[in-house]
Amino acid sequence: MASVLQSILTIIVTVVFIVGNFANVFISLVNCSDWVTRQRIYAVDGILTALAVSRIVLLWIMFIGWFSTLFNPVINIGITSHVLWTTVNHFSTWIATSLSIFYLFKIASFSSHILLQLKKRFKGVFVSTILVCLILLLYTLVVISINERTRMKEHEGNVTWKTELGTTVFLSFLRGVTLVHLIPFVTSIVCCLLLTYSLHRHLSQMRQHSKGSQDPSTEVHVKALKTVVSYLLLFAMYSVSIIISGWSLGWFWNETVYLLFQTLAIMYPSSHSCVLICGNRKLKGAFMLGVWQARYLLNKKKPSNPYQ
Repeated sequence: MASVLQSILTIIVTVVFIVGNFANVFISLVNCSDWVTRQRIYAVDGILTALAVSRIVLLWIMFIGWFSTLFNPVINIGITSHVLWTTVNHFSTWIATSLSIFYLFKIASFSSHILLQLKKRFKGVFVSTILVCLILLLYTLVVISINERTRMKEHEGNVTWKTELGTTVFLSFLRGVTLVHLIPFVTSIVCCLLLTYSLHRHLSQMRQHSKGSQDPSTEVHVKALKTVVSYLLLFAMYSVSIIISGWSLGWFWNETVYLLFQTLAIMYPSSHSCVLICGNRKLKGAFMLGVWQARYLLNKKKPSNPYQ
């Protein structure tokens, strides 16, 4: 039964990995080619490109780690791989959160003086976000280093106090991961709520002036909300999966549980990138154009039926 489940998970992970790489490479190529053509890059395109690049690296790390666990479950993940995944995952998470912040300040309309001042100082808010990201990354890497050293001491001798210390450090590590994921998650929730409030306020103003609700501003608000909400749902699934798979490795070794939740986790950087393509007019247009051109070339090369 376990081998059947692992075979199914292997197929799912492989498909998700291929789709995710295609989506993120596509986002990077479209934005970079547009950058070269226009000799400038918009802020949202820069954020999407950085996010896509970080997710390509993240997908490869998770994919290699998944198969390493499948074929060599006895081998522990080295500290180098752990630090690499933590760093890439950290930046990927905060870049996605920066996208939510960007949508909030560029799309939402505010009546609050504080929010208006923050909107005017968007660059300062963005720089502050990067500083918070770097501080949390430093904290996480320190905890990982302590955790790794303690685990190495445990292998040197089976002493009770060392085991208790290892348990304490491991729990500290899980709290650190939870904290690192919780802050961006709460930030995105706040952005989502403020966007919802801005949309409600905008629709109320439209009704007061007896105008329809299908205006460009409403459409932009709705698209931004769909993008942020989809990110929140997928990121929540990803965070829970990472925490549970961490427990399965550090607290009790269960290979099937680890592989199952790692499969759920790897769906996040792939699925959300596909959502971003569907929600971005330029990316969606480029994708549809590519599909149309591919169909045209296939139909053109298709041999004609002599009996028709």
